[in-house]
Amino acid sequence: MLQDLNYALRQLRRSPGFTLTALLTLALGTGVTAAVFSVIYAVMIQPLPYDHPERIIVPQTYSPQGYEQTASYPEYLDWRKQSHSFSALAAFRPYRRINLDGPSGPVSLSLTQGSDNLFDVFGVAPILGRTFLSGEDQPGKNDIVVLSYEVWQQNFGGASDVVGRVVRLDGLPYTVVGVMPAGFRYPISQRDAVYTPLHMIDLLRTSRGDHWLATVGRLKPGVSVAKAKADMDSVLANVERAFPDQGKGRRMEMRSIAEATIGSTRGPLQILLFAVLAVLAIASVNLAGLLLARGVKREREVALRAAIGASRSRLVRQMLTESLLLALIGVSVGAALAVGLLRAVRVLLIAALSRGADIHLNLPVMLATVGIAVLTSFLAGSIPALRLAAIAPGLSLKTGGSVGAGRGQHRLRASFIVIQVALAMILMVTAGLLLRLLSGLSNGDLGFETRGILAIDINLPQGTYKDRDPRTAFYDPLLEKVRAIPGVQSAGMIQLLPIESYGWNSDITIKGQPPPPASEERLAEDRYVDPGYFQTMGIKLLRGRMIDPKIDTPKSQQVAVVNEAFVKKFFSPAEDPIGKQFNDEGTTIIGVVSSVRQDIYQPAMAEIEYPASEIPEADARNLLASMHLVVRSSLPAETLASSLRGAFHDVDPSVPFLQPETMHEVIADVLTMERLENWLFGSFAAFALLLAAVGIYGLIAHEVELSTRDIGVRMALGASRMRVLTMIYKQVGWMLAGGIVAGLAGTLAARKLIAAVVAMHAGSDAPIIAWLVAGVFAAGILAAWFPARRAAGVEPMTALRSE
Repeated sequence: MLQDLNYALRQLRRSPGFTLTALLTLALGTGVTAAVFSVIYAVMIQPLPYDHPERIIVPQTYSPQGYEQTASYPEYLDWRKQSHSFSALAAFRPYRRINLDGPSGPVSLSLTQGSDNLFDVFGVAPILGRTFLSGEDQPGKNDIVVLSYEVWQQNFGGASDVVGRVVRLDGLPYTVVGVMPAGFRYPISQRDAVYTPLHMIDLLRTSRGDHWLATVGRLKPGVSVAKAKADMDSVLANVERAFPDQGKGRRMEMRSIAEATIGSTRGPLQILLFAVLAVLAIASVNLAGLLLARGVKREREVALRAAIGASRSRLVRQMLTESLLLALIGVSVGAALAVGLLRAVRVLLIAALSRGADIHLNLPVMLATVGIAVLTSFLAGSIPALRLAAIAPGLSLKTGGSVGAGRGQHRLRASFIVIQVALAMILMVTAGLLLRLLSGLSNGDLGFETRGILAIDINLPQGTYKDRDPRTAFYDPLLEKVRAIPGVQSAGMIQLLPIESYGWNSDITIKGQPPPPASEERLAEDRYVDPGYFQTMGIKLLRGRMIDPKIDTPKSQQVAVVNEAFVKKFFSPAEDPIGKQFNDEGTTIIGVVSSVRQDIYQPAMAEIEYPASEIPEADARNLLASMHLVVRSSLPAETLASSLRGAFHDVDPSVPFLQPETMHEVIADVLTMERLENWLFGSFAAFALLLAAVGIYGLIAHEVELSTRDIGVRMALGASRMRVLTMIYKQVGWMLAGGIVAGLAGTLAARKLIAAVVAMHAGSDAPIIAWLVAGVFAAGILAAWFPARRAAGVEPMTALRSE
């Protein structure tokens, strides 16, 4: 074995071109495989950091119209009291952020508010202190907090005496009662989290119509998911009988916590796995082609070794040793490439995937990568090794090494190229369609002008503003200072930004219209705004009037501005919506504005803009605790940010200043998963095309080398250099055409699988697919240019003399 290793090293050093090409092929194949396996392992295979996670269930409730609808607090209490399948059924709200007063200023943290049994569901004990006690989610008992491990380390220096300390969250005193172990998070995507008992206003505590609570439960031992669903169906039926107006027609599905955690990313991750396997297959075929071509050149050497006594097994072992050595070197380079790939997309991975922060190149992935590299090299090397060992020494020595130039060998090597081009074509089409989708979403008509707009999240400390009106104490003076900044054209406030794909909504009933059917969806999005928002976003008034804080006050008739989509949804073309009233409060429509898209994946939805100036002071403290400042300016974002920071500090230094985002960045954040998919598939497609081009180059160079005598004879008999070029390019053209046709057929066959990341439409996608076909064909032609030109430059007498 040592003798074989030493010989293999000498052979690789003597063929630097082959060695570098083979190592590049292996590194690309194993590197992208290791990177994707790291993602798959962390997201889909690595166990969740909970006790017996297979018993943790996430109930998902749906409205009679079929859309997802979480629980109201009274409804949750009914479920918890009447169900018999759960050892613990908890409610939680993970949507808020909260401000921790630190030594260097306020720090914004993720907040999960949960019922008193939240931690019982997960069965994970704190490393310090305790979690919630029974009844600690009741009014007047909300002043405790459990820290995540990350917050304990980053904000408290890992102090062992942190339990019992009083900290200020949103300006209110909270006592630290516990610290959770490293790795525990719920929701799993929140790394900088603190946990407090549920804290809600009386309206949310008593209202059955406000659906705002997510739920999670632990099944009792021996209870199946099917039994739990039957149990909860019975509970829903009981609630429907008791409260027919709120509970009628609702249904529930039971999802495992693993399924709920992976969510909509399962399909893209599965297609990603198929994509990387395609890259690996291309690398394997390419490596087999390289080794096969190299084997042909070594036929005389192998024949001589066999003639002087080397056995067939000895020859095969020596060839496979060389392949194994390539594998070990290639996997080292591939591991470095995998680390680089994961670092390059780490921010996207964390933002797009619930467990993105857990993704790294670990031991299981490294072992799998080594195994893949060895198996790839072994399979790729076994074909030429077995073929060479089977060649009769006498025949090879007599023919001068021309056995590999037979028609069967030509067909085998050509089939390798066809396979590579076909797989590369599938990846290229997928990547191209993803790029088109991302471009369409990013540059589509959103209903507002994105250029020059900055957005900032504002989270007011509830303790500081519990006895103050946030409008007069913070928002009005802030807007005044911001509008006075040189270069600022306008500024405004809105509760929830457009495009971010989530929000509040409510059922709408127009007064004077007949009641709609129970199955008809009558939802409209709700937002609280100030008039500066419309001007800043460039939203146009189509009829009626805009919101006016001087007219629209807490003591005036409740009014609202609606968008064009609202009018189309709830009124006939002949009806004038101005002056019409809706819902029990009798809110009057005073204006209609142009529509903007609240969800980037859908057309504009019906939307109601309520004046923030009309909210009673007592309600404003809760409803306006979180807002978004939008600013239109001609200044660069980095220049404006420092001025905005100063304005925040001047008004209230206890409010954390969060990094402003341009609307282009907001859109990019929403499209994080699409950007990740586009980046990865684009990279894989580029790698695949590069490998296919390397394969074409290697094959044609090898064919030219084997056919030097044949080309010399043809040219001696009068063939022109152009005739030689045409002959070679005809061969390349047939291989490329076969690979492209096979690739398009494979794409069509896999369209349902590819639909997990991007839908295919034959008519609209035909132009981009045609461009991709042309690109692949051009890359193949270019790869063949240098060996083809070398063939056309063969001197007939030199070629014949060498024989």
